[in-house]
Parts: sequence; C-alpha cells; structure tokens
Amino acid sequence: MLVFKNIKEMQAYSRNHRSAGRTIGFVPTMGALHEGHLSLVRQSFRDNDITLVSIFVNPTQFGPDEDFHAYPRNSEGDIQLLSELSVHAVLLPVNEEMYPEGFSLSVQVGETGNRLCGRSRPGHFDGVATVVAKLFNIICPDRAYVGQKDLQQTVVIKKLVREMNFDIDIIVCPVVREVNGLAMSSRNSYLSKEERRAATVLNRALKHGREMILIKEVSDTALIIKELEEIINSEDSARVDYVEIVDAEKLLPLDTIRSPVAICIAVYIGNTRLIDNIILQ
Repeated sequence: MLVFKNIKEMQAYSRNHRSAGRTIGFVPTMGALHEGHLSLVRQSFRDNDITLVSIFVNPTQFGPDEDFHAYPRNSEGDIQLLSELSVHAVLLPVNEEMYPEGFSLSVQVGETGNRLCGRSRPGHFDGVATVVAKLFNIICPDRAYVGQKDLQQTVVIKKLVREMNFDIDIIVCPVVREVNGLAMSSRNSYLSKEERRAATVLNRALKHGREMILIKEVSDTALIIKELEEIINSEDSARVDYVEIVDAEKLLPLDTIRSPVAICIAVYIGNTRLIDNIILQ
C-alpha cells in the first residue's frame, strides 16, 4: 500500500489509473478508523478496480470552541488497518499541503448547512464542503463512499456534487453499530464506560420513533419528538441538542409523516456530542 503526503504525487497516481481505464473508489476520512469506515472501504473494493482513502483532520470544519486539537488521531494504527485490507493508496496530507499560506477560498452550502447540526456548529458544513471539493479534485474518483450516520453531511456532499458538476457517484452506506446499538464514531473514544452505556439511549429513542411511525402509525411529528425527548432525558448524563423529523432528501422539517422520512438526533453524553439517525420509507 502506498502512502502519499504530497498532493501532486497523489494526483499523478490517480491520473495514471484513470488513463489505464481503471475505476477508482474513494473513502474520505478524518482517521481514528473503526468498522464503520472499514465497511465503506470494503464496499469500494466490491464496486471498483482501485480503492483510495484519505486521512485528514480538517481544521476548517471545527469551530473555535470545538475539539480539533483533541480529536482522536491514530495514523499509524489507521495505516495498519488499511494495509491489512489491501487498500491501494492513502492520502495523508499535512495542513500546509491542503491549506497553503494565503488560502482564502471556501464553498458556501447555504441553508442546507444551517439546519440540524449546522445550528449549533455554524460554518461546519462550509468547511466540510470545501475540503471534500479539494479531495475530489485531487483524487477524481468514479465513486465516493460516505456513511449514513452523518446524514446531513451526505446531503451536503450530494448537493456539492450536483451543483458543482462533479462527475462522481456518491454512495451512502448504512450505519454500522456496536453490539449495544451505539452508532460507531471516532468520538466514542471520549466516552467513559458509564457514558458508553448511557449513549445507547440514542438508538433506543430511534427504535421507539420507528415503532411509533411504522407500527402505531402516528403521523404527528410533534408528538413523536416529545416522546423521544422524554426517553433521552431519562438518562441523567444525556442532554438533547436536537430531535427532529425531516424529509430525508432535503432535511426540511415535517409536521406530518411522509416518505422518505428521517429521524435525526444529536445528544450530549457528558461533554461528548453524538449524532444518530434512522431513515424510514
């Protein structure tokens, strides 16, 4: 497996494979890899001739009071995991490569980035869109793989590809969960043993919402949200950031259920902010 820290070398590598007629799958990550990331890599192997991965903790998507410097990093372990999967190459750039001195451009995603997580993380999705646009220009993949766990991010990336005319298929892969139902996330490493137990309340709330919609056929979203918030608040260490029921494609809030619908939640467990969602047809 090749590891590139230089962008131009990565571009040349990708260009050579495209010239040879090989299809390229790309998995963008911020490292601290877990089974959720690895499931994306495996899907890329199934779909493409070449699989490339990036590892870059992107500073432009973190706010001034967020955890950029504390965000988990394990480049050596990540490289080992990807090597065991026989990934063809990894892009591992430093900040100065991605954002050279004088860099001042950004992608503005508009109202889509101001909903849900965007309300408590202003500018976050502009930072996501900017770095993803750069990575797409470096790799020029045929397909890019992202996880449903970050649903709003998948919507933003699809919008980026559609409106900026990237010739890339965005493949959204299912949420990967731990045995206890907790959605896998790099930030789970922040949780204590007791907080990890408490964090299962996110999945319990989503399951209850699914039951209300699909089995009890409740259509009033305000009523569903109220019950889900009560479940989350039953955990002493849990604090609701938001519980919303939205159109799964545009993330617009719904008063009554219509398909496809997404239940999206963000919850603080102690000091750690976790997100999760479920999409219902």
